[in-house]
Amino acid sequence: MTALAVAGGAGVLGFPAVARGAAPDRKYKVGLIGAGWYGQSDLWRLVQVAPVEIVALCDPDKRMLAGALEIAAQRQKSPRPPRTYGDYRQMLKEHQFDIVLVGSPDHWHALHAIAAIEAGADVYLQKPISADVLEGEAILAAARKHKRVVQIGTQRKSTPHLIEAKKQVVDAGLLGRIGHVEMCCYFHMRANGNPPVQPVPDHLDYEMWTGPAPLRPYDGLPHRRWWRTFMEYGNGITGDMCVHMYDTVRWMLGLGWPRRITSTGGIYVQKDGKSNISDTQVATFEHDGFNAVWQHRTWGTPPDPDYPWALFIYGEKGTLKASTMRADFIPQGRDAKPIHFECLFEREQYPEDVTEKDIELNAAPATRRHMKDFLAAIETRSRPIADVEEGHISTAACILANLSMQLNRPLVYGPAKRVVPGDPEATRLLARPYRAPWQHPVPA
Repeated sequence: MTALAVAGGAGVLGFPAVARGAAPDRKYKVGLIGAGWYGQSDLWRLVQVAPVEIVALCDPDKRMLAGALEIAAQRQKSPRPPRTYGDYRQMLKEHQFDIVLVGSPDHWHALHAIAAIEAGADVYLQKPISADVLEGEAILAAARKHKRVVQIGTQRKSTPHLIEAKKQVVDAGLLGRIGHVEMCCYFHMRANGNPPVQPVPDHLDYEMWTGPAPLRPYDGLPHRRWWRTFMEYGNGITGDMCVHMYDTVRWMLGLGWPRRITSTGGIYVQKDGKSNISDTQVATFEHDGFNAVWQHRTWGTPPDPDYPWALFIYGEKGTLKASTMRADFIPQGRDAKPIHFECLFEREQYPEDVTEKDIELNAAPATRRHMKDFLAAIETRSRPIADVEEGHISTAACILANLSMQLNRPLVYGPAKRVVPGDPEATRLLARPYRAPWQHPVPA
């Protein structure tokens, strides 16, 4: 097998001038909503590639804020510490931002993103962009109405070895006619347990953390993995992990909305504990000429230990296997040569990565390039590589897969009219009920 060393220079990847390192003259005034794990991670990647003044940080957890504030003092050059807030509305009212990063839990994405857009900021929004389909439609409508750049954190599109795999294998036609796509996640990432109900700690505003979602009895800190294990706040493993791989497949193959979505699954093995997201699920996204099939299991072993979270594109001339860590083209026939793509790390260029708590070292170079692409779009007022519309399609498709599993029937979504034609029950489920006094956003 031949090994391909992916070049580390951003210029090789074909980004616009700003993304190749030509920093703009101005300093971006930045706010962060959701100062937990990935909100902070996105902020530190932005600080690494752009002149930034972190103006404000917002989180209903004072401990999260304190940790982010401490790191901000070390990382940014501005002598002024960021202001801290527990309520994003107050933060947006008191400051004018160039950029707002949204790293809050999924059930907050729509309200946070739309408020930032309406306040005049360009937005970097973590995936999945919404917790229900009509939230996504409302974010897209707001972005277009207010002419804001919205980059979604589906940074596989900015991952160096995947860009090269797309270019050298898919775009070069080495796969031939494509007849099937598979995507998977076999990580044991489904938190599960039976912690007791307990008093809400003084450092957490649990009412604000919960916001429009149902108010569950408090049974421990809702951060990191625990909140992700409940459908009240997100869309399970499909909404969390499939959205990345399906978005990558759509980007690589130039796909739009799926024609039809079918999904089955449930809690088959991990029946103990409070978790209510599926531990096993299969979803089929139908496209012209082939299906893209997702499968996750949060138990057992992966079929291919080298590709536990991955995509597989099957063509008549070969197969492309791709993950966040590597990619391989396996050609059909003895005479054709395989191609291997390695993940790029930038430990020497960014030594602070090595000591950063909880960093995903393999994802940091991709996120930096994603931020550069975002900045280039801001400067040129153009669409970024992971524009909100593409993020909406990938997110909504995963949400519809969950609805198909819930209703036990295939679903076809009509984005023009924002309905599931001929299925009023499914159409009603496109928007989740909001807890008062919060109001569900309405697409313009």
